[in-house]
Amino acid sequence: MANSYDVIVIGAGPAGYVGAIRCAQLGMSVAVIDEYRRKDGEAALGGTCLNVGCIPSKALLDSSEHYHRVQSELAGHGIRVEGTSLDVPQMIKRKDKVVADLTGGIKQLFKANRIEWLQGHGKLLAERQVEFTPHKGKARTLTADSVILATGSRPIEIGAAPLDGDRIVDSAGAQEFQEVPKRLGVIGAGVIGLEMGSVWNRLGSKVVLLEAQEEFLSPVDQQVSREARKLFEKQGLDIKLGCRVTGTRKGKTVSVHYEDGEGKQNLQVDRLIVSVGRRPNTDGLSSEDADLLTDERGYVHVNDDCETNIPGVYAVGDVVRGPMLAHKGSEEGVMVAERIAGHAGHVNYETIPWVIYTDPEIAWVGRTESQLKAAGTPYRSGTFGFAATGRARAMDRADGMVKIIAHAETDRILGVHMVGPQTSELIAEATLAMEYEASAEDLARTIHAHPTLSEAVHEAALAVGKRAIHKAN
Repeated sequence: MANSYDVIVIGAGPAGYVGAIRCAQLGMSVAVIDEYRRKDGEAALGGTCLNVGCIPSKALLDSSEHYHRVQSELAGHGIRVEGTSLDVPQMIKRKDKVVADLTGGIKQLFKANRIEWLQGHGKLLAERQVEFTPHKGKARTLTADSVILATGSRPIEIGAAPLDGDRIVDSAGAQEFQEVPKRLGVIGAGVIGLEMGSVWNRLGSKVVLLEAQEEFLSPVDQQVSREARKLFEKQGLDIKLGCRVTGTRKGKTVSVHYEDGEGKQNLQVDRLIVSVGRRPNTDGLSSEDADLLTDERGYVHVNDDCETNIPGVYAVGDVVRGPMLAHKGSEEGVMVAERIAGHAGHVNYETIPWVIYTDPEIAWVGRTESQLKAAGTPYRSGTFGFAATGRARAMDRADGMVKIIAHAETDRILGVHMVGPQTSELIAEATLAMEYEASAEDLARTIHAHPTLSEAVHEAALAVGKRAIHKAN
C-alpha cells in the first residue's frame, strides 16, 4: 500500500467506483476506501446499489414477474403449467448470485485499471489527508492531490417503527425474506416501497402501503401517477394516502398504529417494511479540523462542479444535492474525474431520467405539467396509450401511456412521462432528444420501426401537434 495518491475516493458505490475508474483511465494513481461488507462478512464493491439496492431488487422483481405470469397470464397464451410451486430460498439465492457476479466484475475492473481497493473506513482530514482504518488493524494517514467523497446514503429510520431485522425491516431486509408473508405492510409508497410491495404482492402477499403524503407519487406527472395508481390497485396493492404511523407493537403479528383523515387506525401484518426515504451517509466522514461544509440534513455543500468548500476535495452521488439515483452519481463521478484532469466535465441535471421498476414501469425525464404551470411556461402536450400499439397488444402489455410536453412557442421538448411496458428502456430516446434540445416535431418526423413499443413515443410526439394517426385527436 502506498501512502500518497493522485486521487483517493471514499466510497465504492456507483458514484465512487465509476469516478475512480475514470480517474485511472486518465492516468492518475487511485485508491478507493470502502467499508461495505456482505451479510457473510466479506468485503464487496458496488455500495448499496449493487449489493442491497438497485440490482437485487430488480432481480427479485424479475423473478416475481415470471411467477405471476405463470400463475395468472400464460393460460391466455395457450400455455398451461400444472403443479407450479414457489421456492423463495432459491429466488433469494439467484438474487445473491446476480449481485456476486456484478460486484466481482467491479473487482476485476479495479485490477485492470490498477486501482487500489482499501477495505475499511475512510475519514477526510485537513489538507487533503485521509485517515484509513482497515476492518482489522491500525489506522494510517494517506495523502492525495484530490479527494472524492462518495459514501452514498442509508435508509431513514423512524421511532414509530424501530427495525428488528426480522419482522420490521428496511428495504435490504425486505430482500431476504425466506417465505412469503401472508400480510405485508409497507410504510412509504415511494419508489422503494412500491417496488418491494410489488415483489411480494406478485408472490401472494396481501400488501398495504401507508403513505404520509396526500398525493400519490408527487414527483411524477399527475396524469401518469393517476393512471399508475389505478393499475396498481387493480393488481391488488392497497395504497392508503395521508397516513401518519404513530407506533408499532409486536405480538403474534405486527400491529401498526396510524392516523388518517378518519382518525386513529390499526393494521395487523406479518411483516413490515419501512421505506420512508434515505439520508446522506456522512456521519464520521470528516474530522472537525477538515472544516467540510454540510447542511442540517447531512448533505455536503458543493458547487456546480461538485467541488466542496475545500479546494481539491469533491463530493458526488447521494451525499450531495439532487436526486439519489445511481446514474446521476456515476455521471458526477465521471465529471469530477475529468475536471481533476483539466478536461471539460459536465452533467446536465435537466435531463436525468427517473424510473420506478414496477409492472407497469414508470419513467420520466424533464418537467411535469404542474411544474410548468407553476412557472408560467406556455406548453402543449400530447399523449398516446399503449393499448393502440400492436406490439403492446401482442405482448399482453397494453396498459399505460406516453405523454410528451413541449414549449408552446418553440416546440422544444420540456418533459416526457410514461407508464407502461419497458418504459425504463423507452425513456432513453426521450432523454437523448432533450439532451440535443429536440422539438416534438423532431420526434414526430423520426421513423420508428413497426411494430414496436417505441411507436407510442412517436404517436405522442405527433399528438402534441394534434395529428396522431392511430387515435382520435
